[in-house]
Amino acid sequence: MAASSPAATATTTPPIAGTAIHRGPGAARLLSGSLSRRSPPASTAQAVSSSAAPKPRGLLLPCRAAEGAAPARAEAPLKVMISGAPASGKGTQCRMIVEKYGLVHISTGDLLRAEVSSGTDIGKKAKEYMDSGMLVPDQVVTDMVVSRLSQPDVRERGWLLDGYPRSYAQAQSLESMKIRPDIFILLEVPDDNLIDRCVGRRLDPVTGKIYHVKNFPPENEEISARLTTRSDDTFEKVKSRLETYKQNSEAVIPTYSDLLNQVLVYF
Repeated sequence: MAASSPAATATTTPPIAGTAIHRGPGAARLLSGSLSRRSPPASTAQAVSSSAAPKPRGLLLPCRAAEGAAPARAEAPLKVMISGAPASGKGTQCRMIVEKYGLVHISTGDLLRAEVSSGTDIGKKAKEYMDSGMLVPDQVVTDMVVSRLSQPDVRERGWLLDGYPRSYAQAQSLESMKIRPDIFILLEVPDDNLIDRCVGRRLDPVTGKIYHVKNFPPENEEISARLTTRSDDTFEKVKSRLETYKQNSEAVIPTYSDLLNQVLVYF
């Protein structure tokens, strides 16, 4: 995950791991792994492969075929949802999952900007609300996501839905269309850690690199002098964002409780 504290060590950091099983037609997938920078425990490594050394980071998603069972037919592409509070490391985990498993990363923020920029019907609707200073309605966002999920690259490679659905209504809209993930990943980080990470982070406007005043300080004074702070990275605003996230998360999680992989993150 981004900018982990250098003070954390493999001997004192608890393992970050979880397990969830989804059984679908013709396939069963096991999610088990570690989001820390150290290697997974020996038991996890054996579950993945008895001959290859485990990678030190990332989520491990072996299928039954890899464990010796010959499936009757090819597996359908993997479908994953991931949720995490601001500064939980979700963006970093998404990049690693996409790199390892080749899924199409779908973020509603990226989709919204693309639709507006392209001038699509959905983009025009969204822009009307944005120009009026209003939130884009759930149905407009859902239409945008469903449209992206129908594209050929997503059908072929599978998808990683980042931070969506954000509300009960959005989750139920997907349910009504029988759009469900194989795995739902929830990153859990203590509030104090999240607040410290947000309030202490700084952006280098030249390189786009993210620093932290304590955990990951800049390399020199020149870089330090040009760092900026996000306007919403204040204690009060971070607390408010966390509360909003928790309310949304609590509304969504029951829909995917049978697919939930809850990951405790320490840093």
